[in-house]
Amino acid sequence: MENNEVLRALAARKSVRVFTGEPVTAAERAAILQGAFDAPTAGNQQLYTILDITDPALRHTLAELCDHQPFIEQAALCLVFLADCRRWPRIYREAGVADPRRPGAGDLLLAVADACIAAQNAVTAAESLGLGSCYIGDVLENAEAMRKALALPPHVVPACMVIFGRPTAQQQARPKPARFREEAVVCANTYRDRTGPELREDFALRAAAGGQRDFDFDAYLRAFCARKYDSDFSREMTRSARVYLEDFD
Repeated sequence: MENNEVLRALAARKSVRVFTGEPVTAAERAAILQGAFDAPTAGNQQLYTILDITDPALRHTLAELCDHQPFIEQAALCLVFLADCRRWPRIYREAGVADPRRPGAGDLLLAVADACIAAQNAVTAAESLGLGSCYIGDVLENAEAMRKALALPPHVVPACMVIFGRPTAQQQARPKPARFREEAVVCANTYRDRTGPELREDFALRAAAGGQRDFDFDAYLRAFCARKYDSDFSREMTRSARVYLEDFD
């Protein structure tokens, strides 16, 4: 499979947060968006809306709302993928359906999947063009301010944001972080919890694959939990998710 260009691109792709400042051309932007449109989608509904964020003031606002990350402003292209559960009920009403049901949690989950699949297609398209990208999951935070900034009506939820640009030489040379081996993430037929020793081995092998020696499982995971899972921004993301969920049955 080593000669497969798609597989090589998937293996090479890593998040890029430092860009050269060169613009993304109109043709490249069109190709990235077309890649998103060509993504698999539930019932060919395309349950997403994509916001192309070009206003510098809005870019600054998003950078601040997304945990103060200035590289969001510096990217050549910034796309917000919205899980859109609003469009199709409006289409049904336009077609004469008198009282379509309110969107529910299942509709939201399906729309989030649609939006994220489209986003990943856009990321893969960008990689094929030599452009770097980075997902910004923090767009789910600060629901009230984000709704105001993006003029989001009920039943429209930001699934993810992706920034694009030309990576610097340092970013191109930076190694991709190692991933877990297959056994750590693939179960046969039914779910099975990894045992404590298996979890420790999973992390040790991933650290070794990334060139890390003397890996301390306990110290690493305690610090990671405090920095990510138990952090203020993670708690805020959960709070904001509840705000968006209030619109759904």
